Amino acid sequence: MDLRTDEPHPARVYDFFLGGKDHFSVDREFGRRVLGICPQMRPLAQANRRFLVRSVGLLAREYGIRQFLDLGTGLPTSPNLHEVAQGIAPDSRVVYVDNDPIVLVHARALLTSHPEGATDYIDADVVDIDRIIQQAARTLDFTRPIAVSALALFHFLPDPQPAELLARLRDRLAPGSFLSISHVLPALRDVATAYQQAMGLGTLRDRDEIKALFGDFELIEPGLVEPYLWRPELGPDGEEPDDEIANLGVCGVARKPTQ
Repeated sequence: MDLRTDEPHPARVYDFFLGGKDHFSVDREFGRRVLGICPQMRPLAQANRRFLVRSVGLLAREYGIRQFLDLGTGLPTSPNLHEVAQGIAPDSRVVYVDNDPIVLVHARALLTSHPEGATDYIDADVVDIDRIIQQAARTLDFTRPIAVSALALFHFLPDPQPAELLARLRDRLAPGSFLSISHVLPALRDVATAYQQAMGLGTLRDRDEIKALFGDFELIEPGLVEPYLWRPELGPDGEEPDDEIANLGVCGVARKPTQ
């Protein structure tokens, strides 16, 4: 298994920003370089993680969603998506998708389901969305609503890949399904340049371009906003930064019309 320890990887750098331990010296070196460019990357990553917890909790509690598909999972950081969903509804079924070898190792070891529910892990590149859907169907019922999350993912893909794969995915989802997206904004141009130089990754989009990724799905309140502004009253507890990360990234949750 090639863990590619000689070059930084987005999932491991993100783990560094979150204060995790599953990264290598090359990831820490690059992460520190990015923090030198934009110190707000760390609170932005943490706010994005809290958005995951709040959005999954809302969908499980208020909308009765029991199926979740997480694209670009990254390294496990508690609470993980299935811990949130199954903490509310133990019978929830969750499928994680990533293509980094170290993520696969940790996912198999740590992402264990509640006995009443199920979790699965798909080792795949998100651009191969048709294969992901096919394999996810082992665990998820695509005739019933599914909540798909793609957080801090699509700014690593060039156009037109996100729009194309999401169009195919949205078409396969049942009415009442949800799509959650978070994405950085053009204010992080210098950070995007650093990622491009180190990894060949980094595509900036403005708010209108990010909103277009939801297609005909209808954004639920409060719409497309900064992560700290998305239903902060839902927790988890902890002071949310505000002006510090304003205009650096946005997130939203949208629902497929039922009629």
